[in-house]
Amino acid sequence: MEKFIRPQPIDNEIPLDDTKIIMSKTDERGIIEYANQYFMDICGYDEWELMGEPHNVIRHPDMPKIVFKLLWDRLYQGKNIHALVKNLAKDGSYYWVITNFETRYDESGKIIAHFSRRKAPPRYAIEAIIPIYKTLVDIEKTKGMEASGKFLMNFLEEKGVTYDAFILQVLNVTQEQLNLYFSDTY
Repeated sequence: MEKFIRPQPIDNEIPLDDTKIIMSKTDERGIIEYANQYFMDICGYDEWELMGEPHNVIRHPDMPKIVFKLLWDRLYQGKNIHALVKNLAKDGSYYWVITNFETRYDESGKIIAHFSRRKAPPRYAIEAIIPIYKTLVDIEKTKGMEASGKFLMNFLEEKGVTYDAFILQVLNVTQEQLNLYFSDTY
């Protein structure tokens, strides 16, 4: 098997079709087991390149690690989380998504898989989150992820919101509207 080489980011955004869903399935540790055709079309990888790789193969370096820590902490609790994520395509281009997850369990209640559905977020949400993510990444580079996490928690506390409520505010939607956005009836 070829060793995965992370591409160098370039300043080229891939526009997403907001009527399509990027889907993937990972095992409990985040190793890709399935990717739909739209995922492969957008990220530029072939199926054989994605299968067996950790989902972070598409992680853009502009993304704060603390966001993924929150995401995985929540998924390991079997809970959904919505996050605005900047992903890295094979050619170094990038694309923004809003996430939605479903966790699957075996008969004993052990997590066996995570299904991820991602769609295009509105431009105003991307513009609102970019400066926050830049601050978090800058803190991580100089002080580490723990300091970034403290900053994020204090930022949310100052606003008087949870992470989930903050994401809904940035998206300017209710939870019901966001759930509908990811449903087949949208």
